[in-house]
Amino acid sequence: MRYIEPHAHMVSRTMDDYKALAMAGCRAICEPAFWAGFDRSSVDGFYDYFRQLTEYEPKRAARFQIAHYSWICINPKEAEDPEFAREVIQIIPEFLKKENVLGVGEIGLNKNSKNEVAIFEEQVQLALDHNQLILIHTPHLEDKYKGTQLIIDMLRQHSEIDPNRVLIDHVEEHTVKQVVEAGFWAGITLYPESKCTPARAVDMLDLYGSTDRLWMNSACDWGVSDPLSLPKAVLELRKRGFDEQTIDRFVYQNPLKFLRQSGMEILPEG
Repeated sequence: MRYIEPHAHMVSRTMDDYKALAMAGCRAICEPAFWAGFDRSSVDGFYDYFRQLTEYEPKRAARFQIAHYSWICINPKEAEDPEFAREVIQIIPEFLKKENVLGVGEIGLNKNSKNEVAIFEEQVQLALDHNQLILIHTPHLEDKYKGTQLIIDMLRQHSEIDPNRVLIDHVEEHTVKQVVEAGFWAGITLYPESKCTPARAVDMLDLYGSTDRLWMNSACDWGVSDPLSLPKAVLELRKRGFDEQTIDRFVYQNPLKFLRQSGMEILPEG
């Protein structure tokens, strides 16, 4: 089996995890910028973090023959101080020029607050100004449906946005339809305790798997998470009778198709 892990926070993981991913068939990892479990206090803290994503993690991944790509942004959880967020946004263009950066992400909403909306809009414009792909985080639990629709409505205000270049992540059973039918890509995040289990993900693929605009990821951040949840979802797919060609489309060809819109020569043998 071969697969791409399109959303993994590897700064939170060990070398053992990289080894396990490689042994499971992972060919490439994409790592969005995210919240580190606490709010950073300076722009320099973000600058060092962006260097870790673009310089250090690719070297760790390369030790196991895994390609590593990243996304750059300030995440919604740290957007409640707009002036500070805008200082961080000013250093992002320097990193968008890096040869292993896919685009702007994961931007989005967490509590659907006024400040989150303002910083989300500014980072969407940043992506458009620099012709970047966009990766979007959606809120948790009761805020998810409202936040997802709010995000879609804001994106629709930008006539220059190509929905095919935007992925809205962390969809669940009650939001996947609104994202796919709006023309955007959708990401299903697999967690042992929250978001979506492999079994629930395969239920959604049963309903919406005919679209090419759908992928699965593990996120595997510093919380309760599993870097091998994607291979476990493949086991569930096989148990339900999906053929190997369809599985390859879900876990390799679909993410490759979206990511290559960045203009990078990602996994040229694929």
